[in-house]
Amino acid sequence: MLRFDDGPKRATNLTLNAKVLDTAKELGMNISATVDELLAAEVQRRYWQRWNEDNREAIADYNARIEREGLPLAQYRSFAKGL
Repeated sequence: MLRFDDGPKRATNLTLNAKVLDTAKELGMNISATVDELLAAEVQRRYWQRWNEDNREAIADYNARIEREGLPLAQYRSFAKGL
């Protein structure tokens, strides 16, 4: 799983819209924490998007096999019987 919560902090320079930055400061927002949280969410989104693209063929093959052969060990699934 992709996790960032225990990573060390590193100083960086950003160029941000001045009006947005001023308003955020007026609202008492922690700019570093906000950018860090939003960037982490976007990195995760793009990571999983790439993972899905890279594994699209394998996922399609697996789904086709399940469609063709059924779930492995399906005979042992007592909760689905009678449906």
